[in-house]
Amino acid sequence: MTGRVEGPLKVTGAARYGADYNQPGMVYGYVLLSTVANGELLSIDTAAAKGEPGVLGVYSPFDPLELRPSKNPMFGETWVPLQDKEVHYYGQPIGVVVADTFEHARDAALTVTVAYDEKPALTSLEEGLATAEEAPPGRGGPAIQTILATGVESIEDAFAASPVVVEATYTTATQNHAAMEPHSAVAVWDGDELTVYSGNQAANLQAMELASALDVKESSVHAINPFVGGAFGGKARASAAAFLAASVARVLDRPVKITLTREQVFTATATRAATVQKIGLGAEADGTLVAVRHESWCATDTRRSFIEQTSHNTKEYYTTRNLALAQRIVPLNIPPTTFMRAPGEAPGSFALESAIDELAVALDMDPIDLRLRNDSTAPHGSDLLWSSKHLDECYRIGAARFGWAKRARHGREDGDWLVGMGTASAMFPAFRFPATVRVTLRADDTAEVATAGADPGTGLLTVLAQVGAESLDLRRAQVTPRLGDSALPPGGLSGGSTATASVGAAIMIAAATITDQLVDLASGPGAPFEGLEVTYAGGRVLAGDRSMSFGELLAAVGRTELTAEGSSAPGEERTKHSFSSFGAQFAEVRVHRWTREIRVSRMLGVFDAGRIINAAAARNQISGGMIWGVSAALHEGLDIEENGRLANADLAGYLLPVNADIQEVDVHFVEHPDTLLGAVGARGIGEIGTVGMAAAVANAVHNATGIRVRHIPITVEDLLPD
Repeated sequence: MTGRVEGPLKVTGAARYGADYNQPGMVYGYVLLSTVANGELLSIDTAAAKGEPGVLGVYSPFDPLELRPSKNPMFGETWVPLQDKEVHYYGQPIGVVVADTFEHARDAALTVTVAYDEKPALTSLEEGLATAEEAPPGRGGPAIQTILATGVESIEDAFAASPVVVEATYTTATQNHAAMEPHSAVAVWDGDELTVYSGNQAANLQAMELASALDVKESSVHAINPFVGGAFGGKARASAAAFLAASVARVLDRPVKITLTREQVFTATATRAATVQKIGLGAEADGTLVAVRHESWCATDTRRSFIEQTSHNTKEYYTTRNLALAQRIVPLNIPPTTFMRAPGEAPGSFALESAIDELAVALDMDPIDLRLRNDSTAPHGSDLLWSSKHLDECYRIGAARFGWAKRARHGREDGDWLVGMGTASAMFPAFRFPATVRVTLRADDTAEVATAGADPGTGLLTVLAQVGAESLDLRRAQVTPRLGDSALPPGGLSGGSTATASVGAAIMIAAATITDQLVDLASGPGAPFEGLEVTYAGGRVLAGDRSMSFGELLAAVGRTELTAEGSSAPGEERTKHSFSSFGAQFAEVRVHRWTREIRVSRMLGVFDAGRIINAAAARNQISGGMIWGVSAALHEGLDIEENGRLANADLAGYLLPVNADIQEVDVHFVEHPDTLLGAVGARGIGEIGTVGMAAAVANAVHNATGIRVRHIPITVEDLLPD
């Protein structure tokens, strides 16, 4: 069986998401948002709202809820709403109206009037470049880093000595996660115990953050999110809806539901930052890289919540003699920036892989040959070789499957259409997070595999069942997976493309532990196989020519179940190897000669991501990521007006691809299990599908038209003749 465990529940509408948990006596909250980008709240007049039908309360910094700063060990401090009168961006939550129905709360919110001491706001990345700050050190190391060959005095000297040089500036737009499930929360108190139903990427981390903000014991908070309707990094932290619902429910002693509207999701959550990136490449005439320079600027909010590190992974792509990286930030009065699918890697790869294509054109060299000529064996400046890398195989297979040999240097014509092909490399780091899994064997010959993690549509429930069945030597139908509940063992974060590698390793450890316990139980005093040498296979304990199922054994010794936990965390492997997944992206585009309409007619991604646990779910993840890359290349971009208002904060103005925009998507895996990363042999695939695809599309557009577009999204106007 290869289908998704939760598939029938989702397609029949039986899967329950956060806002689906209605409670007796439940009331509804509607969040108030600021209408200035920078300033201080002078007053919030709620008198009229409090007199509206069904209204139970209106809360703001002038009538505050009891909340404290919130922290968790993975992300540090998370912003909590309504705790001060400062306004940092247009659309910031500044209040909440609570009523007996959503409609009453919404209508009452329209009567609230707010007075501000408005201050000048900086909302444009380009205008803020002059006052950019050096970014703090990140995962990629120092914000500014230069590595030079022996005898080279400066990166400028390295470029001066390069026979061929290309330099260009690339920009990427602000983006929003636009998850299908809006951020929401249903909060219920029972005495001092809180239960919160809210889509999140880690149930136990959400419980930590809520406990911290509410000043209660973590054990008093029960976070439940068995199904999450998309996240992509945008639900890694507890949302404003969760903080407000939990606090209001405590004040009113009633269940409270708060669901953000689609428009509110664009401002009251967080975004991917816009970037400006300058790339310089210097090479020998044969394509050997002499020098690489990648200078990046990214927007961030005034609290500097998150840095979109677009330059750090450049040192991992290609071998070069000289390298200079710089990451700077521009604090703006904009909604918070945060993780978004392939943070840093996706926008960074657009700039780098576009520049590599420009160098190939300058050298009159095949873009694949140029990439493989400079293929890295380790991150630049590191002695730790890649644990496993088969990018050359990805390109060889991809080129054959895609028909790359038929690519014309200047595209081809098909009636009124100009047709071009483009390619790009993809990389995404392979991590594991600490994770604990509980395995339970029951007397009815079934097993449960449980952890507190989350499945935001990535297929983790199916991975639990599949790896659990394999590790316990059972049929998958015998295994019930559970997750999305903070009462379960902490399962790490469903983010960073880590869940399968992290949880899978923990499952294997738990399974080994429980089978050892089962064998000891079978041969113990008074047991059916007392004193005998017992083994386990196929869900049965065996001794000589006798055997019985584990359920029969448990029943025989008077047990209803047997439980064990397994924990796994990154270890000394990080001191021995570098870890990443790799891929080769291919795109074919068709540009109409007269209208300049752009169509992506074919896509192919070939990926080296270790062992593939479930082929169907893996293809789903990768193809979704590739479509996301097309969306970044041709559709997505938040337009921020001078006053900080988002001009297109809805799904009418914020463009996303639909079925008609996506034609042929082909995915292939080069399977080489990476057991140096972890026993399960798998590396992350959730995010790498996005990486490189925007560049492949842009490179194909250039091949078709001869026009090099150095920003995304690419529009019809970009391809109009001069």
